Amino acid sequence: MSRAYQVFRKEPLTLKKEFAEVAFIASQLEEYLSLRKVCREIRKHHRPNTPSQQIQAIIHEEVERLGFQSEKRGLFSNYAVPALRPDFYRRVGRSGIILEVERGRTLANNMDLLDLWKCHICAHADFLYLIIPVERQTWYGRTVWTFDRVLRRLSTFFEPRNYVNVEAVFVFGY
Repeated sequence: MSRAYQVFRKEPLTLKKEFAEVAFIASQLEEYLSLRKVCREIRKHHRPNTPSQQIQAIIHEEVERLGFQSEKRGLFSNYAVPALRPDFYRRVGRSGIILEVERGRTLANNMDLLDLWKCHICAHADFLYLIIPVERQTWYGRTVWTFDRVLRRLSTFFEPRNYVNVEAVFVFGY
């Protein structure tokens, strides 16, 4: 297993068939992220001031094998932000999955919330995969517990009174 994994979902689900497929794909991704060689490679690049694109490069081939497209264009063409693109996108039944990879700016720039918003407004996706650090070291030697803080923040959106139109979020920690 990778270092951390959590799923938030609405109850009841409106896209049950799609959720089953999305959960199956998530299990394959979780298995890949748990491979010793992948963990080693990610650890090597998980340093202060390293962009998330370096983590994306490590998983790029595998997520494409799982059917994702990189930087899919046109998903937000009906909005005032038509150039907005996810890191990766995959169609699933009547919906789709947005996959976002974050590293150092996950909390500082609210990237987790931006990614949820992106999925919320996307007419082509009701599911979000968020790949984030479990912890992040700063240049000053401080440890930021990213994964736990993201879980606390996202859990709020999966309380019935706060539902957004995202069926489920799968959070993978590295």
